[in-house]
Amino acid sequence: MGEVFAGRFELVDVLGRGGMGDVWRVWDQRERAFRAAKLQRQSDSASLLRFVRESSTRVDHPHVLAPTGWWADDGRVLIVMPLVDGGSVAVLLADHGALGDRWARTLGLQLLDALTAVHAAGLVHRDVKPSNLLLSATGTAAPELWLSDFGIAVRADEPRLTHHSEVVHTPGYSAPEVLGGADPDPRQDLYSCGVVLVELLTGRRPGADGDGPVPSGPFAELVTGLLAADPADRYGSAAEAREALEAVPVPAPSGEPIEVFDQLPPWPPGWGPGGPVPVAPPPSSSPVAAPRSEPVTPQLSVPARRVGPLPTGRGPEPQPEAEPEPESEPAPSSAPAPGPSATRRAPWPAVALAVLGVGLLVAAVVTALA
Repeated sequence: MGEVFAGRFELVDVLGRGGMGDVWRVWDQRERAFRAAKLQRQSDSASLLRFVRESSTRVDHPHVLAPTGWWADDGRVLIVMPLVDGGSVAVLLADHGALGDRWARTLGLQLLDALTAVHAAGLVHRDVKPSNLLLSATGTAAPELWLSDFGIAVRADEPRLTHHSEVVHTPGYSAPEVLGGADPDPRQDLYSCGVVLVELLTGRRPGADGDGPVPSGPFAELVTGLLAADPADRYGSAAEAREALEAVPVPAPSGEPIEVFDQLPPWPPGWGPGGPVPVAPPPSSSPVAAPRSEPVTPQLSVPARRVGPLPTGRGPEPQPEAEPEPESEPAPSSAPAPGPSATRRAPWPAVALAVLGVGLLVAAVVTALA
């Protein structure tokens, strides 16, 4: 049995490690279901405040992976959220490269749907990138995206956790003004979304100075409106950008189908899809097998003596009772007990003499009469 956190969540195995905490697969003993949970020590106030901010994110949307609650225990905090099994868009790009127009359109629409809900809740995500876009294991069916990791998400009316000279961002996905220390703005998430869209279409990120790959065709105008260097030249909202992407015709399927399969590690011993499973003991430790190999004890030969009740003697060889045996009785261990045929042999000589005497008497009588 693993460690049980806060008397409810049993830690099963580590799914990933990061700078702000480890992500675990946990078993919710109350709900009897697996969850994902981020575990971190309360090492400093800034990290703890980020944790509290992430745990307080309440965005109810099918493409937003928001925490369901948080717990503190023994100097550590645990944020619990649904468990997603298909890996991330980063893994998909590493396996397949460019995903093509059809997949880019589908994932782009889902991402912009998620950002619309996040921005409507007054949040700026600030860390939109492929590794934070999780996928359900849908096989070759349509993909299902989840926007995750709200560790550095902020509200416009909340105090900054860092000085303007300190920038919290992911290089290659952050808007230019973020590097200059600008305050959080939803249009910064739109820029990051544009970078992700280019990567889905081409397999590469656009360069910071515009020398990277630029999609052509129906996506060109959309990408331009997302990646504008000046925030004022970008789309005004995620909903507006989604309308532009929705207007792009649905591309026909091309190439081999892309499969999103289960990326979770194998179940550790004692666990299965339904929760804890009993672990069978090794055969050598079976308590039933031991008596079968024991040698036969000397007591099995005792009934053959037929000399009374079985002794409870302490020696290796049972002893008969102390009564003396008749001299004429043979030893029980060397000959069977005398039967009825043996007792009838003793009177035969006397019987023969008696018969002979009767015969002589009869002969004498017959002679006299004659």
